[in-house]
Amino acid sequence: MQHAQYLAYNPGITPKEGGLPGLSVLKNVVSSINLFGIIAVVGALAISAMVWAWGHHSGGHQAEANGKKGTVIAAGCALLLGAANGIVAFFSAMGTQVH
Repeated sequence: MQHAQYLAYNPGITPKEGGLPGLSVLKNVVSSINLFGIIAVVGALAISAMVWAWGHHSGGHQAEANGKKGTVIAAGCALLLGAANGIVAFFSAMGTQVH
C-alpha cells in the first residue's frame, strides 16, 4: 500500500507565540477594535430596528424595508464579530490535520 501523495510541499511553518516583540500590544489593539465594532453594531441594530418599526407604523414601505435590511446586516455583523476568533481558530486548525 502506497502513501498518499501530496500536491503541495509543506514547508513546516506554524504560528509561534513570542517570536516578535509587541505581540501582546497587537492583541490588545485587535481586541479593542473588535470591541469597538461590537459596540457600533449594537447602535446600528437599535437604529435599524427603530427605522423598521417607524416605517411599519407610519406606512413608509421604503423605510420599513431599509430597517429590515439594516437589522439583518447588523445581526450578521454581530455574529461575525463575536465568532471571529473561533472562525479563524477553526480554519487555521484545518491546515494542521493530516489525512
